Amino acid sequence: MNKVIYAIIVAIALWFYMFSPLTYGLTNFWLTMTFSAIVLTTLALSLTKGDILSSLRCRKPMLQILLGVGIAFALWGVFWLGDKISSQIFGFARHQVDAVYLMKGGFPAWGIALLLLFIIGPAEEFFWRGFVQKTIADEIGSWKYSSDHAFLFTTLVYGFVHMPSMNFMLVMAALVAGAVWGFIYRLNPKLLPALIVSHSLWDALVFVILPI
Repeated sequence: MNKVIYAIIVAIALWFYMFSPLTYGLTNFWLTMTFSAIVLTTLALSLTKGDILSSLRCRKPMLQILLGVGIAFALWGVFWLGDKISSQIFGFARHQVDAVYLMKGGFPAWGIALLLLFIIGPAEEFFWRGFVQKTIADEIGSWKYSSDHAFLFTTLVYGFVHMPSMNFMLVMAALVAGAVWGFIYRLNPKLLPALIVSHSLWDALVFVILPI
């Protein structure tokens, strides 16, 4: 369990630097995000001595890809609808969503899309579900409902690391998306490749291809 706690502390520090108003603008957000993604992936691999790579063995790759694409577009639809509803209920909602999109400044859209698709999205899913959620479930395997505990804990921490942004809509987006990916992983850990596709494509859709 100690290795998971250590990795989460590193993630909290990296996300604080990326999202906190205290450090906003010190470095390019997307380059920092890419660096953070690489650090977390390297950390997960080192703490598990590379054993985690076995979870990426892709059975029925075409089915995994299609499922990942389907989940990504379904999530995009949920967030599109959620944006319309929240904008009617909360006066601050649209302003906070627009604030998230301001992070695109200073970097070309095609570059952001490539980073999200091939580095950031895969690394985040690999770390949070493939390492954190899996390791916790394995460590407390003797507990009743250990997989449920691992799912809930990982989802909450994934939302928590976004709190330094002081952006309610961003935190809720992380919680909702994290809950969907975490629940699917809870049901079938062998779907991690599909979740990586889903996370990567959803990121690119929301930020670049079909902004909400």
